[in-house]
Amino acid sequence: MINISESAQTHFRKLIEREDIPGLGVKLAAVGAGTPKADVRLEFAEQRDLKGDEWAIDCEGFTLWLDAASVQYLDNAEIDYENKATGGQLQIRAPKIKGEVPAESASLVERVHWIVEHEINPQLAQHKGHVSVQEVTSDGVVVLRFGGGCQGCGMADVTLKQGIEKTLLTKVAGVTAVRDATDHDTGTAPYIARDAAA
Repeated sequence: MINISESAQTHFRKLIEREDIPGLGVKLAAVGAGTPKADVRLEFAEQRDLKGDEWAIDCEGFTLWLDAASVQYLDNAEIDYENKATGGQLQIRAPKIKGEVPAESASLVERVHWIVEHEINPQLAQHKGHVSVQEVTSDGVVVLRFGGGCQGCGMADVTLKQGIEKTLLTKVAGVTAVRDATDHDTGTAPYIARDAAA
């Protein structure tokens, strides 16, 4: 499941021995798992810090606790510690932390959500905006709501047709159209004011 190199175990063991707290271990969790912003949180943990559903990985001299909700995202993760002339560097590689592209056999809803979260929203975030999927109809129409800088933006229609719809039609088999269900008149911080775009 998780591969912890001997050098990483030695590094953790030294740190734990220095703390001199009985039962102290290391806890590993995925933060924002399944999203483009996913990251790994590694921290010391005592028994009282645990929720009780963690997976325990016994290492020599300490226990690595794996957050239960993070298990699928940290499968095949590698933890290594590299000694360098300027000190050491801990490296954690978790290839599944941002999630896995849904298979062609996955539902249309799953495949739409993946593209929206991993390709479309990171682009919209550059303008402090985002979209959320309100509905995916049985005939393949994706209904979206714009938020942030995209709600009330004068370029929202162009973004929808030239960017989002093209992306979804190209990358998600089964999508037939994309519609906007946003009340753009209530946007409080549009990236480009609607009257300025006219």
